Amino acid sequence: WNAFNDPLLGALSDRTHTRFGRRIPYIMVAFIPLGVIMFWLFTPLKTLENSVEMANFIYFLLIIILFELFYTMYSLNLTSLFPEVFITSELRAKANNVRQVFTIIGLIMAFILPSFFISDYSDPSSLPEYRIFGIACMFIVIACGYIFLKYGPKERKEFQADHENAPGFFNNIKYCVKNKSFLWYSVSEICNWFVYGMLPTIVPLYAKFVLGVQDSFLISLLLGLTFISAVIFMTILWKPLVQKIGNRKTWMISMASWIATLTPLMFIKDFIGGVITFFLIGIGLSGSLYIIDLVVSDIVDEDETVTGMRREAGYYGVNALFLRFTTILIFLAISTVFTNVGWAVFEPDVITPEILFGLRTLIFIFPAIALAIAIFAIYK
Repeated sequence: WNAFNDPLLGALSDRTHTRFGRRIPYIMVAFIPLGVIMFWLFTPLKTLENSVEMANFIYFLLIIILFELFYTMYSLNLTSLFPEVFITSELRAKANNVRQVFTIIGLIMAFILPSFFISDYSDPSSLPEYRIFGIACMFIVIACGYIFLKYGPKERKEFQADHENAPGFFNNIKYCVKNKSFLWYSVSEICNWFVYGMLPTIVPLYAKFVLGVQDSFLISLLLGLTFISAVIFMTILWKPLVQKIGNRKTWMISMASWIATLTPLMFIKDFIGGVITFFLIGIGLSGSLYIIDLVVSDIVDEDETVTGMRREAGYYGVNALFLRFTTILIFLAISTVFTNVGWAVFEPDVITPEILFGLRTLIFIFPAIALAIAIFAIYK
């Protein structure tokens, strides 16, 4: 559904014309339903012990489809405003620094805040605590959406007529696929998002079984340190480097540094080692977070010189379609490793050396391979 949902809403956004512009109306419609669905996302029908498995499956499927619809409606149009509102490289570098700092603050909240509500992430008896966390998420999303609409940037008048020639759903996909710059970029972004998705999925298990960390707050703290580090290095390292050597070369350097800082995860065995390593991981992570949208902005600019119109939402929509492969790759990687190391349930009775090696493989070897492929793609 999400693979279809993103390019559809992207093409629709590019073809929209209202007195509020192309993007803002979708954000206005989406932010309240998105907040409400955040609560239901963390609320199963019943506790797992008493529920019918198929009923929970159907319920969650409906909730996740609605969530993806309104999240895409909000996020895709929000992201599409960035290259349209900030036209020059200098403006983009300045605005993106502020934007990504707030992104990282949001990520820190996302990884640390649950620990204040949920006592044990892997214990089904903690399900009622997930619901309370869902209420907190709902208020955060609605409040932030309102603040953006009231005080955020507005669309530029010089692009108001671009909707007239914007392509439809199928033609939009065709035009994007024909763009070689966009295709190589998509390979690299799929690899980056594979790492984005793999780390938070595996870190709670890695911290608990490899590093021996049982406290959920300390587990969240490890990821929190990564994002705190990312804020620091984004400002002092990657922003000046982008301005000096450009987006493409800087991104390649940042991904190489990310591989280097992930390497200790194959060897560390305690919480102190985890604190140091996860802080250093923020170096490479911050470069990727900072540069990705700058590269898309370059691609949209390049496309405008050919087509005479700006199609930010169309590109972001097709880009999101490609990113759905990331989730599939993460599932396949985790399933392959867990099946081969004898981990058939979420929390095994006996932690074998094979299971520990499997966790190290998922948190380092798979991400390192993905980042190496990404570096090659951006080089091309």
